[in-house]
Amino acid sequence: MVERIAVVGSPGSGKSTVASAVSVALGIPHLELDAVFHLPGWAELPAGEFRDVVRAFTDRDAWVVDGNYTRQGITDLVWPQADTVVWLDLPRSQTMRRVGARTIRRIFRGEKLWNGNQERWRNLFDPRPEENILLWTWARYDKVKQQYAQRFDDPQWSDLNRVRLRSQEEADAFLGSVVRSP
Repeated sequence: MVERIAVVGSPGSGKSTVASAVSVALGIPHLELDAVFHLPGWAELPAGEFRDVVRAFTDRDAWVVDGNYTRQGITDLVWPQADTVVWLDLPRSQTMRRVGARTIRRIFRGEKLWNGNQERWRNLFDPRPEENILLWTWARYDKVKQQYAQRFDDPQWSDLNRVRLRSQEEADAFLGSVVRSP
């Protein structure tokens, strides 16, 4: 039975959307890693505290976690506890369109994100990827794809149910199967 699910992928691939839908369909709690990591003013939760929050959450019997945070060692905390990893491996063009559209929507509407943070116009023109979500998405795409391709092929994770979704149609079909499952 699927009870502990990690949802990973590039920015804009739909991780939070899929994880939220799975959480609702299965009636299990969902942890969006961005919501934990990004403190007010875009400050970052210290690595040890971040790991403690994730560890406490994944000590539960059932959960859905979405996000990557490999540099903080979160993947190595989550995957050993998971029974299923869903990799949203959508085309770069699609993830870039999604990130661009949602960023502009959030700016125009003044949408609040995690802990009251907001995206700003000036960030779209910042040349630093860590400040510009479009550059971050572009720069991280190949690295994320390579990292998860290697992990999915690694025998260490052969006991995990590994689900690689390469299109929105596959993601929709996956969600449909989760909603229909008992």
